[in-house]
Amino acid sequence: MIGNNILDLIGHTPLLKLNMKMNNWKIYLKLEKFNPGQSMKDRMALNMIEQAEKRGDLKPGGTIIESSSGNTATGLAIVAAVKGYKFIAVVDHHASEDKIKIIKAYGGQIVMVGDSKKADEVAVVERENKALELSKKIKNSYVPKQHENVDNRGAYIDSLAKELIDELVVIDLLYGSIGTGGSICGTALGMRKYNSKCRINAVEPVGSIIFGGKGGPYFQSGTGNPPDAEIPPIIDYSLIDNNFYASDKEAFNTCRYIAKNFGVMLGGSGGGVLYKALEDINSMSGSGTAVVIVCDGGEKYLDSVFNDCWMKQNNMLDPSVNEKLNKWLRR
Repeated sequence: MIGNNILDLIGHTPLLKLNMKMNNWKIYLKLEKFNPGQSMKDRMALNMIEQAEKRGDLKPGGTIIESSSGNTATGLAIVAAVKGYKFIAVVDHHASEDKIKIIKAYGGQIVMVGDSKKADEVAVVERENKALELSKKIKNSYVPKQHENVDNRGAYIDSLAKELIDELVVIDLLYGSIGTGGSICGTALGMRKYNSKCRINAVEPVGSIIFGGKGGPYFQSGTGNPPDAEIPPIIDYSLIDNNFYASDKEAFNTCRYIAKNFGVMLGGSGGGVLYKALEDINSMSGSGTAVVIVCDGGEKYLDSVFNDCWMKQNNMLDPSVNEKLNKWLRR
């Protein structure tokens, strides 16, 4: 494929097949790390800006301002660089140092908030308030507001969902992380549009409150919804058939296991989605086709998930996760 600019290369990411030991299910990882910004958020970043341009909400020479834990900001920084906009990312400590450096490399400006938060707490409310505050001060600025923007969800209907149908034709189960709800609900809408009857399974961190339950802190980045934040209005619960909670230990140890045994580095949320998918599918008999959407790659988490000292300091190492993965997966 030849692109006229880097935005033409967003999408059409590869699938990696995994096999179960205990049954005949086929599992495919949709590796969104192969987008230009190394995450699936490139898709929605481009769509939100293109739709804003069409409506006249974003004018030439304008400034894009967005609250993000890192991946959305990276996608927006790339789009802004190509289209000639300024970009300001409002982030908190959940954005890894690697993500912040990448945003800056694309010309983005960083505004950090949430200094009073603990390491495993997310400053979503503070980020969003700061983004709105900045937009009132900066003329010709636009805040996409990914958590409530239907163009976030719309980005996946005719891109990610259609790619999966074109490649696999029949999909029985689909697993994905849920935060804003854009990717999982948008993909679900696409599956319906293209007549797929697959069951949609959403995975959030233990401590997230999207599907109720007791809220609490968690380290997984770019996924879930902390207790002090409103549930994103673009989440359509009617599109989701089942939900799971992945602990940080399950998520991060799965990432490390897959890297060491399959040569693929998954981001933290992707590790959680894969673990819960394998646990669920292992309880089934027969055969079928399942897709696990992996939002980003582990290369952005070298200072946490793939850092032995960080894992030990935060009591994250758990050999039992590796034991289960050894039991479930065929190499």
